[in-house]
Amino acid sequence: MKYAFLNANLLDGNLDETGNMPLKKNTAIFVTDDKITDIYIGNHPDTADYQVIDLCGKYVLPGLINLHAHFVPAMPVRKSKSGKEAKKLDLAALKQKLAGSKLADQIIGIVLKGVARDTVCSGVTTVRTVGGLYDADAKMRDKIKDGKVTGPRMLVANTAISVPGGHMAGLLATEATCSADAVRDVREIAKTNPNLIKLMVTGGVLDATETGEPGALKMAPEIVKSACDEAHALGYRVAAHTESATGVKTALQNGVDTIEHGAKPDEEMLNLFKERNAADICTLSPALPYVFMDPSETGLGEIGRNNGTIVFNGIVECAKACLQNGIPVGLGSDTGCPFITPYDMWRELVYFVKFCGVTPAFALHTATKVNAEILGIGNEVGTIEVGKSADFIVADGNPLEDFEYIRNLSTICVQGKLIRKPKVKKIKHIDKALDDVMIKIR
Repeated sequence: MKYAFLNANLLDGNLDETGNMPLKKNTAIFVTDDKITDIYIGNHPDTADYQVIDLCGKYVLPGLINLHAHFVPAMPVRKSKSGKEAKKLDLAALKQKLAGSKLADQIIGIVLKGVARDTVCSGVTTVRTVGGLYDADAKMRDKIKDGKVTGPRMLVANTAISVPGGHMAGLLATEATCSADAVRDVREIAKTNPNLIKLMVTGGVLDATETGEPGALKMAPEIVKSACDEAHALGYRVAAHTESATGVKTALQNGVDTIEHGAKPDEEMLNLFKERNAADICTLSPALPYVFMDPSETGLGEIGRNNGTIVFNGIVECAKACLQNGIPVGLGSDTGCPFITPYDMWRELVYFVKFCGVTPAFALHTATKVNAEILGIGNEVGTIEVGKSADFIVADGNPLEDFEYIRNLSTICVQGKLIRKPKVKKIKHIDKALDDVMIKIR
């Protein structure tokens, strides 16, 4: 197909020397198949060979990139009326019961198809998944590539690697007990054709049993090193779930490429980031409900709330320190966690501005160009430029004035394919809870 998008207000994802993202008015964007072939400001050539789409002054910006997602529905939460810790669902046991079932595979496929559709219809045209069910993410990625499913470009880890009692062990991750197990697991995951390897180096908020121990180190340094060495030998980069300073340092010292979440930094940690040329993936969305929502809504008791606050503050401080020291910081929403839907990446930009002190232009630049560069695909996506993939979204108003304009988009172009008047399947009680938080923090 050949499209000519006329009368656009363009925000192309690039920052100028002052740190602003210039608005390019009266812009025409020409697309052939899946590529941007020409961009004109003001006058443009004849459009006789193109399907013309008059945007009437709407705002065009690069498709968002979500660097941290799990392609599963938002994890269920059991509310607690008393304020005590709610009973946790044993999802790992449920997974074991369903393992190998053709019906389960079909259900997983249907669920992931919905997640993919909601993800792209929310303006996320590229997503990196970091822990999933078996090889389901790779299968969905390939179906999207083949045009069988509507969804974003996907880079997938498939199943992650954890340890017995570690984060997501038995659910979205295997259980390695030693270095040999880690090497074996990397090789087995490699057979499922992933794009990266994911390690669960520390525990998380919901794993902790005592106040003050979120992100306890679970994976021994030698296991981290063996997994990273094998992954790198096979050509894969490694991402690591880390929610404590000890966990971050252990991950960086033993070869991890991206730190997911982060923790309160010190000089040693920042030097390790620089030595490893590693990036920090800031994920404010998953911990934020524990800090700002009522316990009756989150189902967490005092331990969970306190640990959630520790993790949230650590993520914020890590991102701010990395930015101040020239260390790449990317953004991800952690889709699949409680209250984190596939369609709320726009909220992550709001949180980034509010809590990390960046400008709206820098937040959008991060969620597009910087995220693409961290993924190593900056030559393909992340900005609206001639020769790059036709991945962009159309908003009725200027997102730099209010990111909520991204909440309901008028058109999405993903690899040259148009989605007009995109709709997502929303979860009303989650939307309301997060909207209430948005009012509270603004």
